[in-house]
Amino acid sequence: MSSHTTPAGPAGGPRPGQRRLVRELLLVAGLFTVYKGGRMLSTDRTDEAFRNATRIWHLERTLHLPGEGAVQRLLLPGAGSGSGGAGAGDLLVHTANTYYAAVHFPATVLFLIWLYLRRPGHYLWARRVLAVLTGAALALHLAFPLAPPRMLDAAHLVDTAKVYGPSVYRAAPAADTMANQFAAMPSLHFGWALVLALGAIAATRSRWRVLWLLHPLLTLLVVVGTANHYWLDAIVATVLLAGALLVVPGPRLRSASLPVVRHLPRPRNSAGAAEVTGAGAERGAVGAERGAAGVGR
Repeated sequence: MSSHTTPAGPAGGPRPGQRRLVRELLLVAGLFTVYKGGRMLSTDRTDEAFRNATRIWHLERTLHLPGEGAVQRLLLPGAGSGSGGAGAGDLLVHTANTYYAAVHFPATVLFLIWLYLRRPGHYLWARRVLAVLTGAALALHLAFPLAPPRMLDAAHLVDTAKVYGPSVYRAAPAADTMANQFAAMPSLHFGWALVLALGAIAATRSRWRVLWLLHPLLTLLVVVGTANHYWLDAIVATVLLAGALLVVPGPRLRSASLPVVRHLPRPRNSAGAAEVTGAGAERGAVGAERGAAGVGR
């Protein structure tokens, strides 16, 4: 009696591409988990966070930066009514709150997936830049807890998410187990959006690719207009990103994506062959002249 045994091999297990994808997903998820867990360490530093908020507010005024309220007033045409819920006149601010809550993380994930599938060299570069930027942001969150402008009385700003919805934060920052509301500086909403835009511009060749910069620009207006971040939060995020770009090497392209030009080796006696050919042609011309002269006689 004979038995047939299927040999174990690549066909019997996950393919190398699938293993790489699983590994990348676990790596990105692990980095995000470490970041989310690490930033929660400063949730109970309330007094320090508000002192830092006062310092940042006065520093912005010293630097003559535009007030965050100027952007918020563009979103709140009916803010004086003070009514909760999103009505017809509150559509703009409700859209801004939704953008803040729902676009930041999914857009970054979809961007990484697209790079992984279509631009592997750019994917590794973007992942490393995001990791360095996020690590630097975590260190700053722990060293410099900062209450957002929506919590600062001196700013006189509206907590748009609380009033108009939707909101991703709980009313009491100390009771919020899902997010650290005192991690305003730097703004990773803006930092990640800027990485996405720069990565998309570098990985594509369309003449319209510069329009990707509208994403960080819109993100900046949203995070400031909803009073979740100061202008300096975005400025510091930009500085940290510049440092990450200096540390992380540029994207490495696959050789298959580049045209391959093959040069045939030049014969070592090519010069001599040219001389022989030229000499033969010259002797042929002389012989022709002599033959013509003989016929003429």
